[in-house]
Amino acid sequence: MRFKHSFHSTMVCLLVGHFFSAEANEFEVRGNIEVQGRFFYETPLFPSQHDNQISLAAAPEFFWSWNDGNDSFEFVPSARVDQYDDERTHVDIRELSWIHVGDDWETRIGVRRDFWGVTEFQHLVDIINQSDSVEDVDNEDKLGQPMINLSVVKGWGIMDFYILPYFRERTFAGAEGRPGIPFVNTDNALFESNDKEQHIDWAVRWTHSIDDLDIGLSWFEGTDRTPDLLPRLIPSGFELVPFYKQISQLGIELQANLESSLWKLEAIHNDNNQQDYWALQGGLEYSQYGIFESNADLGWLIEYAWDERGEDSSSTFQNDLFFGNRLALNDVQSTEILFGLSYDLDFKSTSVLIEASRRFGDNIKVSLDARFFDSDKPVDPLYLFRQDDHIQLTAQYYY
Repeated sequence: MRFKHSFHSTMVCLLVGHFFSAEANEFEVRGNIEVQGRFFYETPLFPSQHDNQISLAAAPEFFWSWNDGNDSFEFVPSARVDQYDDERTHVDIRELSWIHVGDDWETRIGVRRDFWGVTEFQHLVDIINQSDSVEDVDNEDKLGQPMINLSVVKGWGIMDFYILPYFRERTFAGAEGRPGIPFVNTDNALFESNDKEQHIDWAVRWTHSIDDLDIGLSWFEGTDRTPDLLPRLIPSGFELVPFYKQISQLGIELQANLESSLWKLEAIHNDNNQQDYWALQGGLEYSQYGIFESNADLGWLIEYAWDERGEDSSSTFQNDLFFGNRLALNDVQSTEILFGLSYDLDFKSTSVLIEASRRFGDNIKVSLDARFFDSDKPVDPLYLFRQDDHIQLTAQYYY
């Protein structure tokens, strides 16, 4: 568990104590268990890595509600055991929260995941939760974030206020993890704030819909979720040490629904003591419904990513084009396929993503994920993954 034990124990006692002081009207248990295999095509770049790896994972979900549904409690632990990677073998709490609903407001207290953003290939404004990079390299999986969240619903929009009393460091693959960088030292992370993990972050976000336009504006003050990786010499060579700086970040989200098209934009301005910058991700998604006189829908995606820092950016997407297709068969088995291609206009590198999933019966889902990387410039962040082309197969049982 990567929480400090004092904070974790206090949060559990407060939430569970409140729940058991009230009479529960509903109790539900659901979740899934999975087996996953990764199979690599090329010899690993680093000698500590392996050609294949297997892991087992479980994510049960416990849900209680009472007070005519105005109060609820959700607990979602998560655990994975990996064949080789000690860092990927971990336990986390994704959700542990009490939710209370009022007439035009709602409070959410505890550990939660809260997603911001509208674009497909990168979520610039999504800053509340830390990425769980040992789960997957796309940073779509998130660690649970301790928070106090007040949401106020008015005719002019929804205002969300956040107090984030504890910071969680990003996870990285260990020495035997693949894909990954085996020389990131997460045990000696550096912080700009003297409070380190105890720094109290805060955020506010306004969202509103006007006809076919969805708008979001946010402001975040606190510890940057994306660390800078600083090189440091050690007796055996060198290592990379995560450094978490303090930032102020403005976020902008726009999505326009125009007939069969979704136009999307995310933009941020990041203010920090090293280099202030603007970044954006924008594009469109066009949907064709009932293709070839069938039930299937086909989506076409194109996006562009830009970062003011250019090639000095710590982001992989500083000047990139993205193309993709999403096919949903709309069949009983919920068969879906996503294809994505990114092309770096500065480094001339590419990465390809294929995601496919299908349900078998009522309880089993099988997913295939394939990733291919092509980079030949050492200054390109993607260069370290140039031999990590792989296929990932996951079988999940839902209950």
